[in-house]
Amino acid sequence: MKNKSLNGAVQAVCLSMALGVGAGASILVAPQAAYAQSYSFSNVQIDGNQRVEDGTILTYAGIARGQRVSAGELNDAYQRILGSGLFESVDIAPQGNTLVISVVEYPTVNRIVFEGNQRIKDEDLAPMVQSQTRRVFSPRLAEQDAQTIAEAYTVQGRLAARVTPKVIRRNDNRVDLVFEIFEGGVSEVERISFVGNTIYTDRRLRRVVETKQAGLLRAIIKKDTFIADRIEFDKQLLRDFYMSRGYVDFRIQGVNGELAQERDGYFVQFNVEEGQQFKVGNVSVNSDLPEVDTDKFQNALRLRSGAVYNPARIENEIARLEKLAIREGLNFVRVDPRIDRNDRDLSLDVSFNLVRGERIFVERIDIEGNSTTLDRVVRRQFDVVEGDPFNPRAIRESAERIRALGFFAAVDVNAREGSTPQQVIVDVDVEEQPTGSLSFGGNYSSSSGFGAAISFSERNFLGRGQTFGFTVNTSSSARQYGINFVEPALMGRDLTFGLRLNYAETDSLGSSTYDTTNGIFSPSIAFPVSDNGRLQLNYKYLLSDISAGNAIGVDTNDMGVIATEAAEGERSSSSLGYLYTYDTARAGLSPVSRVRLEFGQDFGGVGGDTSYVKTSLKAIAQTQVWSEEVTLRATLEGGALNYSQGESRVTDRFTISPNLMRGFEYGGIGPREINGDEEDPLGGNYFAVARFEAEFPVGLPEEYGIAGGLFYDVGSVWGVNDNATGATGSEIVSSDFEARHVVGFSVLWDSALGPLRLDFSEPLKKSKYDEVKNFNLTVSTEF
Repeated sequence: MKNKSLNGAVQAVCLSMALGVGAGASILVAPQAAYAQSYSFSNVQIDGNQRVEDGTILTYAGIARGQRVSAGELNDAYQRILGSGLFESVDIAPQGNTLVISVVEYPTVNRIVFEGNQRIKDEDLAPMVQSQTRRVFSPRLAEQDAQTIAEAYTVQGRLAARVTPKVIRRNDNRVDLVFEIFEGGVSEVERISFVGNTIYTDRRLRRVVETKQAGLLRAIIKKDTFIADRIEFDKQLLRDFYMSRGYVDFRIQGVNGELAQERDGYFVQFNVEEGQQFKVGNVSVNSDLPEVDTDKFQNALRLRSGAVYNPARIENEIARLEKLAIREGLNFVRVDPRIDRNDRDLSLDVSFNLVRGERIFVERIDIEGNSTTLDRVVRRQFDVVEGDPFNPRAIRESAERIRALGFFAAVDVNAREGSTPQQVIVDVDVEEQPTGSLSFGGNYSSSSGFGAAISFSERNFLGRGQTFGFTVNTSSSARQYGINFVEPALMGRDLTFGLRLNYAETDSLGSSTYDTTNGIFSPSIAFPVSDNGRLQLNYKYLLSDISAGNAIGVDTNDMGVIATEAAEGERSSSSLGYLYTYDTARAGLSPVSRVRLEFGQDFGGVGGDTSYVKTSLKAIAQTQVWSEEVTLRATLEGGALNYSQGESRVTDRFTISPNLMRGFEYGGIGPREINGDEEDPLGGNYFAVARFEAEFPVGLPEEYGIAGGLFYDVGSVWGVNDNATGATGSEIVSSDFEARHVVGFSVLWDSALGPLRLDFSEPLKKSKYDEVKNFNLTVSTEF
């Protein structure tokens, strides 16, 4: 096209060169004269344009009437017109004193069509393309759009996807732009392997990385796609895993990703160097600042010599010391940790140096992207406000707290210089994500008939960071309604306010001889009392009623235990209580072991019809052994109910459930009244259960999410009122302490529906009237 457009100029040059050959001595001069030939046009003729104005084309050409131009300048004009992207072809030809510019305009886009796409809908693809209808068609832009669409499929793991832009000519110089899409199959991760690891197995390390393998049953159980950007995140996860366990020399030598020949699978291999495990050596606090009392800071340290080195614990100590400095009025004092390595005994000496930091203040905190969440929800995650001294570590911790809210899909926190060098502006950019759920369900059982369940939960209610939810469960024999509300920052402080409302009714079925009605109103407030401890204060108002059921057939002169309790009618109780929880996971003390303790008491008698003390205890200890392949867990739970006014009723006493002690039905152990074929569980004033369990791999590929477990449970429920007597001919059994023993095995499945636990149990020791349950299916949760 270029040669064509310069046809006249080239002919003139060739003619001049031919004349120079015949001129003898002028041979060397004639070519220069030829190249110096220029043109001057008094007229410009433009042909072929329909939409683009003549003046626009002349502007791109940059040639004025009467201007003398060379052949090279004509070529530059051609390039400028063609480079405008408005024309399919351009031709420039000098004709005497007239410059003729012939163009063929690009057509306009009539419509944009996507064909062959199933995984990504048209409405999701449309915003990706820059080509627009009723705009000039650009082949270059269409190719870019095709590449953008292909990249969207690559993110989904469809590396074989191809996108081809095609045009269909229409009348009036219009075209339909069609993107023909071949989506291809998912390029799954066939295998993840590790080279160089001796401390931890491939199985354990595969649980660390986010990328997962796809197994033989990938279409049914679980599958994962290969995403190149995720590998960098996996490398960081591996570093954090080893560093938190004291392997400070851990290195990733490289990651090899090999694509299968069919382009439908990847083989990923991490080459690692573990190094040796280091422990904490000497721990000290040093400072050259005269106003710093190093002894006071030394006494505040929790890090002890001999512990496995963990960077998270160092960060905790730094935060503790800097908070102490603020309480002591030492602004702009920063903690600079120094780590000294001792290769001989594999220890790291940690020295916390208190130094004078720069005098920089927070000018303001700007929050963007929170279309639903209120600014104050984000701001209260910061320990600093406008005008406070700037602490980079505190800003990083605030960013982590914002991410931990779970309200945002992405959180980016950065600090930049403010209006003066002594001020900074903290920019917070967030991206909202859904935080609510609404579910409907139904069920049927032979004992309770048809039932319906409705639940709603919102973790960021009205954008205020509050939790609100309600549940409705109904069946022919039971109805339950509940409302739960949590305000995590009452009055802008670290005070959690909760409100729980619940109402439940049960009808007698089968051998059960009574109906119950229970209602509860319970506000509470919780706050931290230490790094690992939290205290909750609560008030409870309970309303309960027991009435004769369908199966009861006794007169008032011959009433059993429950009939006697039902004769009291409706009863209310009012109590104040507390619950203290201690959890080592709050401070991240150990990634391998964890201890959680819960102890609470309710003191009844603040109004109501009864006075009592209800005590509950729960202690859990967990650790991982054998390269963290096996999890060992021990749990102890117990409770006591002591009345000083009134007596306990069946609705007040403790009842064992299959989740509390496996191997038995709900209310399957403990005191009960036996009257012929009727067996009424009475519950107990005391209970104690100890559970010991081990969870381990069973040899199946870990991508199936299936593990095994063994457990041993021992426990008992005992104690009824001293004056409790049965009806004539009835008998109260199992009122004394009698330990039951249960063993069994579990199948743990991390399914698409959630973590499921299938328990198969067999009681080793039980009482005559205990009700056994050898199988139980529950949703598994971590404490």
